[in-house]
Amino acid sequence: MKMTLTRSELAREAGVSPDTLRHYEKKGVLPAPPRTASGYRRYPPDAVARVALVRRAMLVGFTLAELGDVLRERADGGTPCRRVRALVAERLAAFEARLEGLLVLRDELRAVVADWDARLARTPPGRPAHLLRSLGARPGLAG
Repeated sequence: MKMTLTRSELAREAGVSPDTLRHYEKKGVLPAPPRTASGYRRYPPDAVARVALVRRAMLVGFTLAELGDVLRERADGGTPCRRVRALVAERLAAFEARLEGLLVLRDELRAVVADWDARLARTPPGRPAHLLRSLGARPGLAG
């Protein structure tokens, strides 16, 4: 790998767009790199790992603002480990709640499909089975 990377090179190696790198800099999750005499940004090779870290952190639910705060605290010599753990635990709890809701919805949809199969079996060809109307009678789908 080269000693330094242009924005385009970093974007290509990190698998993001140059606009994403600009955004990461604005949000403070990617340090602004030194510039050449002609004003071009030159990123250090470890910027590729930083972008990968940002992307992984976002996958587990960090916002760029939260991540920026954590990374600044770390850069200032702090130890944000307990805060990082608490943030991820919050994300896990929220994810588990969403997952539980999705499992309930899955079961309700299975029941809907079974009901509709029975309705269609009783409905003569060319006659309406009123499938969508039957959704109103399903309290499990109240939203």
